[in-house]
Amino acid sequence: MAKKLKTYQTSLGFFDLAMAAPSMKAALEAWGADSNLFHQGAAKESHDPDVIAATLAKPGVVLRRPVGTDRPFSEHAELPTDLGGGGPTKAARKSKGPKAKKPSSRPVDKVAERKAAFDYERERRSRELERAKEEAARQKDRERRQQAINKAQAALDKAEQEHAKRAAAIQAEVEALEKRSQTEEARWDKEKERLEAALRRARG
Repeated sequence: MAKKLKTYQTSLGFFDLAMAAPSMKAALEAWGADSNLFHQGAAKESHDPDVIAATLAKPGVVLRRPVGTDRPFSEHAELPTDLGGGGPTKAARKSKGPKAKKPSSRPVDKVAERKAAFDYERERRSRELERAKEEAARQKDRERRQQAINKAQAALDKAEQEHAKRAAAIQAEVEALEKRSQTEEARWDKEKERLEAALRRARG
């Protein structure tokens, strides 16, 4: 059974954010928060029926509105128009709390709430499936790169072995030639000594 969703709200940057999620943790992850905004008092569960209705219509989707305004939440909110314009500060806006927090008389639709919970669960499973597909694609790419690396490494190893074999053969030839050269020098020394001795005898 799909877990009942709650509506959570916070302010980040230029926007107020709201979403329907099964837990505070899920909301923080969707907002991309790197700290617990609820413990810090920067986020809360919303009980505004209008906000709840908007988030339940799009469960799991982060909705936005210009920070400090009472505009309806939507997926693509425009930036605040009074940036740097000397408008009321956030603290001043908070001082108007009773007016800004006036509850709507529209009751929360229980059927819509249950439908939103199921929609959220379906969207969550869809995201998990998409992430699994992306991970499988990345794994396949890693395996393909590893195969290419292994093939290149094997070719390098084979070439090094062939080089070592040829170098050893050349070295053996060099050593054989050196040995033949030494043998020839020794033979010539003896032959030269014999011939020089004969020459000296001939000269008397």
